[in-house]
Amino acid sequence: MKNNNSFFFLILLWSFCFGLQAQKVPKKTPLKEVLEQIADAHNIQFNYDSNSIKKTTVFLVPKELSLKEKLKNLEVQTDFIFTRLNAQIVGISSPVIICGYLKDVETKAPLIGATIKAKTNYTTTDNNGFFELKTRNNSEKVNIRFIGYQTINLSTNELSSKNCKILYLRERQEFIPDVTINGYLVRGIDKTINGNTVIDFSKFTLLPGLIETDVLQTIQALPGIQSIDETVSNITIRGGSHDQNLILWDDIKMYQTGHFFGLISSFNPRITQIANVTTNGTNASYSDGVSGTIHMKTENTLQTEFTGSFSINFINANLFTDVPLGKKSSLQLAARRSIDDWIKTPTYHNYFKRVTQSTEIENNDKNVTNSNQEFNFYDTSLRWLYTPSDKDFIRVNFILIDNNLTFDETALIDSSIETKQSSLSQKSIAGGIYYRRKWNPKFSTTLNIYETDYMLQAINVNILNDQRFLQENIVSETSIKLESNYSNNSWKYNSGYNFVETQITNLNDVDNPRFIRLYSNVIREHAIFGQAQYQNSNTNITIKPGVRVNYIEKFKKILIEPRLNIHKKINNTFSIEVLGEFKHQNVSQIINFQNDFLGIEKRRWQLSDNDSIPIIKSKQASLGFTYKKNQWLLDATGYYKVIDGITTQSQSFTTKYEFSKNKGSYNALGVDFLLKKNFKNMNTWLSYSFIQNTYSFEGLIEKEFPSNFDITHSVTLGSTYSNELFNISLGLNYTSGKPTTQPIYGNEIVNDEINFGIANSNKIDNYLRADFSAVYKKQVTDKTNVDIGVSVWNLFNTQNTINNYYKIEDNNANKYARYSLGTTPNFLLKLNF
Repeated sequence: MKNNNSFFFLILLWSFCFGLQAQKVPKKTPLKEVLEQIADAHNIQFNYDSNSIKKTTVFLVPKELSLKEKLKNLEVQTDFIFTRLNAQIVGISSPVIICGYLKDVETKAPLIGATIKAKTNYTTTDNNGFFELKTRNNSEKVNIRFIGYQTINLSTNELSSKNCKILYLRERQEFIPDVTINGYLVRGIDKTINGNTVIDFSKFTLLPGLIETDVLQTIQALPGIQSIDETVSNITIRGGSHDQNLILWDDIKMYQTGHFFGLISSFNPRITQIANVTTNGTNASYSDGVSGTIHMKTENTLQTEFTGSFSINFINANLFTDVPLGKKSSLQLAARRSIDDWIKTPTYHNYFKRVTQSTEIENNDKNVTNSNQEFNFYDTSLRWLYTPSDKDFIRVNFILIDNNLTFDETALIDSSIETKQSSLSQKSIAGGIYYRRKWNPKFSTTLNIYETDYMLQAINVNILNDQRFLQENIVSETSIKLESNYSNNSWKYNSGYNFVETQITNLNDVDNPRFIRLYSNVIREHAIFGQAQYQNSNTNITIKPGVRVNYIEKFKKILIEPRLNIHKKINNTFSIEVLGEFKHQNVSQIINFQNDFLGIEKRRWQLSDNDSIPIIKSKQASLGFTYKKNQWLLDATGYYKVIDGITTQSQSFTTKYEFSKNKGSYNALGVDFLLKKNFKNMNTWLSYSFIQNTYSFEGLIEKEFPSNFDITHSVTLGSTYSNELFNISLGLNYTSGKPTTQPIYGNEIVNDEINFGIANSNKIDNYLRADFSAVYKKQVTDKTNVDIGVSVWNLFNTQNTINNYYKIEDNNANKYARYSLGTTPNFLLKLNF
């Protein structure tokens, strides 16, 4: 009986709970009844077609919600759109469904991951480029955009769900006129009709070993451009030294190019939008850079919406914003700083070891202990755009770059421990104003003014001898350039005037015994230039002759420099180009001693004196051809150039002639070759460069011998895969060893000096490196996406010798070497908003 009572009690309890649960299940109510309740509560009317809502039911809307919240609730529960027509009437309508396919206008390939945004809704395209979206009405505006392509705006009545039309987008090329090769290596690297290579980072995918758009690392993937020691501050273009490169940031000349003393670029990758690389046929409006020109540019388009990003990797953190200031102005700000103050990652340790190897920071006197080595860097960039009218455009730029290294030296002096600090700082600050006036559709003028300043300072303490050695290298340059541009049918004309004043100061200051040496020079140069461009109606031939006339006040010297650029399109698959130029520069870098500036950044800028330090002059001619068909590309260029006015101090000798002071020249004969194949989502390329680079120094024992930058063979093999979620890149780099000089075997030392053999008759070991990169892209919201990336530099930890030198120790000529980076991972987390 007791068991039966328990059984009935359980049944009663279960029934009661089921009843409670059943009471909790809400029931749907006809939409019409809910609308009547809302209308009474808020004293409004609904305007709708009664037949369209007849069969629609919804859950009751909580009474405590506001009218706006209730309408939103009903939109979520139904497919209807609720629109406030006025204070008393709310219209109810069915959504308008739109659809379409997005494709590239040239390749007809689908654009995957493009954003289609209506007023209150958005979607992205799938693997076929297809999209479908609900909109509120037939007149609603729809914004269609894809990175690297021109944005289009349509109304919903132009897009029907019954007939999903194909929409073709064109790549955004406002900075890249007359593109002849799209995707020269990967998407975002193009080649123009002028022979320039243009990198548009808004379209850029990925290169091996990189997870961010480091400009000066990226250009090293191009044929004919290498770094002899893996740094961005030692880039050689067709056999020239780094100081023979003109490096511009928004038309401002920059004398400092690297952070971490050359291991990464000092130009913020987020604010730098375009990089234009010229190796020959330079526009007559530019001077300097006898080997090549690298012109980095910020975006020249006013931003109408706030955008920004924050990223962090194993080396630095980076913040970027682009803020619209009304309808006629926008401001870009970017700031980047090293993170080693917070955490020293394996990447940081590898970089620091690479920079300081074989320097006083790593190997001090055996009685001196180094400690508290600290390094940090930062950069800040600003770009302000203002368009007061449709005819006027103003751009203001500012950039600040800073590197600082400190370490303590400790020794036992007179039975007491003493500690002093050595330091090295490298800083650049520059600003510019650019103004363009479009007087009519055919004629415009531009004015560009900049001031750029650079300072390298080192304090080297010798604690054992109670000595402090201060070194400074300071560059200050001001430039004014006025240009006019006129176009008429097939012709374009460019002419102008350019004034440049450059002052360079070098200081050596020793406190014990007291010694000060300060020398400062100034050169002022005036130039007028003119350039014409003819392009026939079929655009299959372009001829661009130009001339620049320079007058150097100090030397009362006139230099006339012709420029030539001819591009001929034979047919749809084959074209040829002929380029030529004369150029000069008054500034170069020298090395007095390998241990200057603590041996970290031992080069210092100097001005020509037109005697022992000549004006550097160049002559160059090249012939190239391009073949492209069925997603294959073959591009080859042969060139010959002569550079006169170099000095041994500017050529980075570390063995024979390290302390010589002679002037001479070099000539370079070479070929740059590229073979590339495009697949659906993959680019694969093979590049090869050959160069025969020969010095000529009348004052040396060997009148002619191979250049220190004679990298005879250079091969790069790379492949990049890209889709809407992933970018993956793998590459292999090989170069033949750079020339070096060895002591004569069996007679290494003569008169307490190393007895070297024939200059540069030997070579260091060949260089081989494999790199890997991968980036995952995730769209979080309509305006927010996340990039997660990983890269590995020197994937197989190959030990590559990048330089060698000799020291006399215990009456022996001992050999030392500097090595490249070992396996170095990096990680990126980037939020775009």
